[in-house]
Parts: sequence; C-alpha cells; structure tokens
Amino acid sequence: MIENTNSNSEKPYERFMTMGAESLTDAELLAIILRTGMKGFDAVSLSKEVLKLGKYPRTGFLGLYDTDIQTLEKISGIGRVKAIKLKALAEISKRMHEAKLAEGLNVSNASSVADFYMERMRHYKCERVLLLSIDSKGKVLRESEISKGSVNKALVSVRSVMMEALDAEAVHLILMHNHPSGDPTPSANDNELTKTLFESCKLMEIPLLDHIIIGDNLYYSYNESGLLR
Repeated sequence: MIENTNSNSEKPYERFMTMGAESLTDAELLAIILRTGMKGFDAVSLSKEVLKLGKYPRTGFLGLYDTDIQTLEKISGIGRVKAIKLKALAEISKRMHEAKLAEGLNVSNASSVADFYMERMRHYKCERVLLLSIDSKGKVLRESEISKGSVNKALVSVRSVMMEALDAEAVHLILMHNHPSGDPTPSANDNELTKTLFESCKLMEIPLLDHIIIGDNLYYSYNESGLLR
C-alpha cells in the first residue's frame, strides 16, 4: 500500500522555477518526470515509492537502473508508459555520465578506462568481453563486444580478437570484461587468456596495452599489476 506522505503544498514545478533544480529532493525531481499520480496520491508520493525499490547499497536513483519495467508496473499508479519513462531516464543518466567521463578518457591510465566503463559493465548479469581498438593518438576507434557468456565464464577466441583489431585498423588494444560476482580478481582462465593474447598481439605488432576486469566499483588491471611488461 502506498503511503501518502506528501502535502498538497509541495509543487515541484513551482519550486523548480523559483529555487532551481538543486533545491528539489530526488522524489520531487522524479515527480516532474511522472507528471501525475493517482487518486489520493500525488506524483511526489508515487515517486517516493519508486525510489524505495532500490536495494542497499544501490538505493534511490541508482536502484532505478537495476529495476526492470515489470517491477515498476507493480506499483499502483505506474503503468507501462510511466515505467518506460523511468527506464529511459535511467539510461539517459548513464549515457550523460559516460559522455562526461569520455572527455577525459586516457587509455594509458587503467583507472580512467575503468571509471568510464564501470557504470555500464558492473550491471551485467553475465560475463561480457569488450575490445577497444585504439589509434596512434590514443583515441578509441571502435568498441566491440566479442563475447557474451554465462554468470562466471565467457569464451574468447584470440582469432576473433585479432580479426576485429585488423578490421578496425587498430594500433593498440585494450581488452575488458566484467565479473558479475563483483570481485575483479582474475581467474586462472583470465590469466591464461591474457598471456596468450599478449603474445599474439606482439606477433601481430598490435600491442595489448591492458586487460581490465570490472567488478562492483572495483577493477583489476594486468598492466598496473606489472604482468604485461
């Protein structure tokens, strides 16, 4: 049951115009997107119910990204249209975050690369492997998903990596994949793949700059660990 904790005096639109967006609560900002509530409950009260869906530690807006449309629709007053709006908002927020980080992306810095891809890859429920093809100036020419696997394993073909690198006319490469468990510690398979790929890249004269494993707000870099030198 939805609890109406909002008074009729709360008017997000008016507060936005007179005091600015930064003065609004998360629920009030979300209410502007939802526009309307339901009988007996205004948009702010409805927004508070949406924000309760997030599970610790990903509460509030962060939880909205993890919540699917079907779960949103279970809230009285949230139909298919509003659920889609909320998911679109979450995706827009993620892309804005990525665009801002991209301005300062430094492929020679593992932390910079991990920060850029963290919000996207740590949400994946299965292992995915990305290949970044990089030009001589350190700019990403192409981002390719070369493998998608199970919860704890993704099969990677060195041949497919090299074919993708040649097709992109890459000068350097960075391999990335996620660990759905949240722990980026490399497995024996990760180590074997990295060793094989590093040697293959050296033979093809397309150096592997790094293999970065994304966890939950954590990452592991083979280059930072000194294993690609």
